[in-house]
Amino acid sequence: MLSGCGDNPPVVYPTVAPFDATQLTLGPGDKIELTIFYGSQESKTTYSLDASGQMEVRFIGPVAAGGKTSRQVQEEIRDRLADGYLNDPVVSLTVVEINSLKCAVFGQVLKSGSIKFTPGMTITEAIAQSGGFTPLARKNMVRVTRLVDGKKETYKLPVEMMGEGKRPNFPMMPGDEVFVPERPW
Repeated sequence: MLSGCGDNPPVVYPTVAPFDATQLTLGPGDKIELTIFYGSQESKTTYSLDASGQMEVRFIGPVAAGGKTSRQVQEEIRDRLADGYLNDPVVSLTVVEINSLKCAVFGQVLKSGSIKFTPGMTITEAIAQSGGFTPLARKNMVRVTRLVDGKKETYKLPVEMMGEGKRPNFPMMPGDEVFVPERPW
């Protein structure tokens, strides 16, 4: 009976991710796979971007990938390779793992702190990555603070109802801060 106790916020939150995953920028620790086709040859290498967001590419040396989209980095590598190193190279760059983008989850969860953001992540997945709710969690009044166009927006979310399929899930964004309050009873 107590589970209802007024924790039923209205659905006034985004239910679709307000960004294009192809526009995410790379950063330190991100893993990418670079495939270069030249003539009948193929070279495939996996890189982890260093602390400054750089990687060392065969034939051309250091490439600053931090702060750029994967497409921008792919085009830069192709252009630099074609500039006197290889004839008509075809370059494919795939993001294998995003380690530079984070979300924060704190309050009444088992493991407060930063978690790795992955495109398509939802609030229920973020809570699960933080070990789930503690017994004192107010599960249907979870707050998410997000920076939108330079201003902070806060959403009150019925996460327990989302987990039960009674409400649409909430898509996470890099930099989101999740706070799970303690229940008053």
